[in-house]
Amino acid sequence: MNLFGLVSVGINTEKQLFRDFLKEYPEYGKTKKLDNLRKQDFSRLDEQKHVYLDFTGGHLYPESLVEWHGCFLKSSILGNPHSQNPSSSLSEKYITYARNKVLEFFNCGEDYLCIFTSNATAAIKIIGECYPFEKSSQLLLTTDNHNSVNGLREYARQREVNYSYSPLDLDSLTLSNTDLQARLTQPAESANKLFAYPAQSNVSGIQHDLKWISYAKDQGWDVLLDAAAFVPSNQLDLQKHQPDFVSLSFYKMFGYPTGLGCLLVKKSSFEKLEKPAFTGGTITIVSVKGDGYYLESDEARFEDGTVDYLNIPAISKGLEYLESIGLDTIKKRVSSLTNFLYHYLQNLKHSNGQKLIEIYGSANPERQGGTLTLNFFDCNGNLHDFLKIEQMAFDWNISLRTGCFCNPGIDESNHKLSAERLRSYFQQEGQKDYFDLIQYLGKRRGAVRISIGYLTNFHDIHHFIQFCQSLLDKTYSSE
Repeated sequence: MNLFGLVSVGINTEKQLFRDFLKEYPEYGKTKKLDNLRKQDFSRLDEQKHVYLDFTGGHLYPESLVEWHGCFLKSSILGNPHSQNPSSSLSEKYITYARNKVLEFFNCGEDYLCIFTSNATAAIKIIGECYPFEKSSQLLLTTDNHNSVNGLREYARQREVNYSYSPLDLDSLTLSNTDLQARLTQPAESANKLFAYPAQSNVSGIQHDLKWISYAKDQGWDVLLDAAAFVPSNQLDLQKHQPDFVSLSFYKMFGYPTGLGCLLVKKSSFEKLEKPAFTGGTITIVSVKGDGYYLESDEARFEDGTVDYLNIPAISKGLEYLESIGLDTIKKRVSSLTNFLYHYLQNLKHSNGQKLIEIYGSANPERQGGTLTLNFFDCNGNLHDFLKIEQMAFDWNISLRTGCFCNPGIDESNHKLSAERLRSYFQQEGQKDYFDLIQYLGKRRGAVRISIGYLTNFHDIHHFIQFCQSLLDKTYSSE
């Protein structure tokens, strides 16, 4: 039976659809352990009949991880690690164990250092503050970048460094191979050239080729890889691919604790980072009267103040939790559900033939993460306000995300916004915001983002499909 023929004939009973889904995606059947895990550690989802489709925004925490951490804290005496007393030494022991676990998880070998930060954004900020930009340097970004990476351009601008953006293919939202290759091979006066891009788009879910890491390095570039959206469902092997810097957040991987991420730094690039000042915890010695200081020689150089020594031990347990599941199992589930949903939604049409949904970017099963970004259109082709979609989804007890997702480059590409018109807007004086911008442009922006994780099951997807079908043959009302 044609799986997607069910859309046109209106037959969408969950059991029948699930049977046909399994025929089309037999790999899903090998992920049953995740259903058992959901019952054991995430029973609150089904008890509350909550469909959670915002895993790119943040993963849900397993009950067992929180319970373990609570017991650990109740039974441990942990102190500020900047000492040699028993409580400090115990904290340092668990911090060291967590560092080593992170390095092992990403197969870093002896090549990397792990700097703990508050999140991926803080990790990227270290690069902005400490990368040795000079006037002859270059900063290359891609149009598909999170704002935490886009912000690097302001550090470059302050030091009068040239920066540029490599565009995307507007239909597929993939990197433009020809343009990126040309930019990476341009001759430069300075040896300090930084290329920053995401392993996976936080908007489209498209996974950009990791081959650009070695290609850029062969051309003399340092590479910052934003891995925050990639690592929750994919193995990042840092023996196979060796960027100079990698940023990520742990709550996006296993939900708990929030407020912890890391910057992985290749040891050969460590001394290239020039810390502009010192803080508590980053120095071996400092003098007021002698007016001097010496920085730590390892990762502590960049860990300002006191690290989160109470929560860092939970990182080790979270990574062990993912290892017990297996990233191959996670990828099978996420890939099966994402590709099924992509093709199903593409076939949803109003009775007059008008498409209900436009999904941005093309789905390639080999290069697609668990994220789809889309917009809804009524039977007359009018765009539904994404804020109204979010309100309606709330009534269906569905957690999804709307907006521009801290990635303006993708949104501007999707809505085909004029660079000249945008520049004229930002040349105006006074405070501005999102609503002021759309009024000035006379165009809507934003979209709806669905992101799937290893906890997602077919029932969640079916419930979302039913929500989408409720909008068929409806006309848009701005009231």
